[in-house]
Amino acid sequence: MTTPPIAPRLLKGAIIGMDIYNPLASVAVFQYNPDTISRKLTARTPRRELGARAEALRLVGPPRETVTVQVEVDAADQAGGAATAVGVHAPVAAMEMLLYPKSLFVILNWAVMQGGLTNIVAPQAPLTLFVWGPSRVVPVKITDMTITEEAHDNMLNPIRARVDLTMTVLSYYDLPPTHAGSVLFMVHQVTKELLATSNTGWSVANFGSSLKIF
Repeated sequence: MTTPPIAPRLLKGAIIGMDIYNPLASVAVFQYNPDTISRKLTARTPRRELGARAEALRLVGPPRETVTVQVEVDAADQAGGAATAVGVHAPVAAMEMLLYPKSLFVILNWAVMQGGLTNIVAPQAPLTLFVWGPSRVVPVKITDMTITEEAHDNMLNPIRARVDLTMTVLSYYDLPPTHAGSVLFMVHQVTKELLATSNTGWSVANFGSSLKIF
């Protein structure tokens, strides 16, 4: 009998909410890595007034980036008894919780309102990170989430679901300079610059070969 080769360890993508009050409820590791990720970049340019030619090439910040990804979960491939009891409710709930204010703050606000105060402060969402490999860890804001439950068990628990996520990448243009998200985005941008620089040699050589001048 031939021993099969050892398969390489596969890194899993994830969406992580850095919530100090309830950290375990805000971690969603992808059961399967999505086959496709769509990214849209829109240049961030100053508002150009009529005749202001000097502003034509100016950039006021990094581009606005929107990431679209589809996450699939299936109870049949999950280990442990939780999937048997509630299907894929747990991993889907972990993603949903990134859009909910924490119940503790809601209850505290109720108590404040009962005390006669109406000027309450809206709770701040946790710093949410989209993790896609060691070189791509970026802060994001989830702007849209569509959940499609594709199969259910006899207790009507979803056993297979698809979650479509639309996220806006947050940069140092959106966050304070001292915010952890700004630092993470700067690391992300520097990594991109290094990758672009490493591509320069190949590009110049290929361009020169095509023109036959090098």
